[in-house]
Amino acid sequence: MLREELKDHLTKKILPFWENLKDEGHGGFYGYVDKALNVEREADKGCILHSRILWTFATAARTLGSEEYRAYADWAYEALKMFEDGEHGGVYWSVTYDGKPSDTTKHTYCQAFAIYGLSAYYRLTGKKEALEKARALYRVIEDRCTVYNGYGEAYQADFSPESNEKLSENGVMATRTMNTLLHVVEAYTELHRAEKDEEVRESAQRGLGILLEKMYAPEKHRLEVFMDDDYRPLLDMQSYGHDIESGWLLWDAAQEFFPKADLAPYRAMCLDLLVHVRERAFTDHGLKNEWVDGEVNELRIWWVQAETMLGLTCGWELTGDAFWLEDVRTQWQTIQRMIVDPRENGEWYWSVYEDGSLTERPMVEEWKCPYHNGRMCLRLMGSALPV
Repeated sequence: MLREELKDHLTKKILPFWENLKDEGHGGFYGYVDKALNVEREADKGCILHSRILWTFATAARTLGSEEYRAYADWAYEALKMFEDGEHGGVYWSVTYDGKPSDTTKHTYCQAFAIYGLSAYYRLTGKKEALEKARALYRVIEDRCTVYNGYGEAYQADFSPESNEKLSENGVMATRTMNTLLHVVEAYTELHRAEKDEEVRESAQRGLGILLEKMYAPEKHRLEVFMDDDYRPLLDMQSYGHDIESGWLLWDAAQEFFPKADLAPYRAMCLDLLVHVRERAFTDHGLKNEWVDGEVNELRIWWVQAETMLGLTCGWELTGDAFWLEDVRTQWQTIQRMIVDPRENGEWYWSVYEDGSLTERPMVEEWKCPYHNGRMCLRLMGSALPV
């Protein structure tokens, strides 16, 4: 059964790779591993990476009842404290290998992932300090990162606004991004599961409403990616990976925050995203990356392939149509063939070309983490998949 295969893959391939990156001398986990599996021990350590490691080990420990994974979650929790700004609040983008502030940007995206990791750790341990930290970061987002019609993106250490290079690309500078709001909603979902709170629910409902009403383009069957202050798209673009991720993630969040009577528009949006990404980008060689101004980026990227597994499963759950299940099995075979690093100490490649040849991306850096593939395994292990 696929569920057993994924459990085996998680516990024997993904998590051992990250366990081996524990920095016994300076705390946390090493922040960079190159394509050849060489560890750069004095590389900066990213807050997003550490928040995602925390979420992964905490959720694995809770799901599997593992004291071993609990110990790694404890280690990651202590490491996350390195990123805290005791003067202005919030968390920095990165610190040096030995825990000194490096990139002091306060990005809304980064605050959200710290909430996500801390909430998962609280769900594992019941440790009130972790919940208090998550709640404090929720207040940072709501009080310091909120603007007149949604959330801002990038800030200096004192929360003075700055330009959004970190979450912009393709030659535009976005003041609203789907990616940031998507993961704010995701973080609030985890926080609400840790402790039911009416204010968090209302914040998440507002975020979901913006995604549905301002970022979703039903005539194009996609979410807009980069926008200006008034949610006008800056680029004719579809991110296939984000849309298939959003298809299941936003449906999961909507079910957490809305009564059944109010779910219909979210179900329609999520299924529309899933159906059209499948039609436009799914192949026997994995999901394509993105479409920009009429050009398709054919890279197969690790996180996109993991999210494809979850999106296809959600399509089956929403419709009951068997072809989704066939695609899940096909996608898992593709991941094993093209994305999983067969080396003894490897994990997943960052990206490969359509023909399966490797790019030059590293195995670990601030974005490359165990969250997408780890979450894929953990969610599908608990699913009702009959394959």
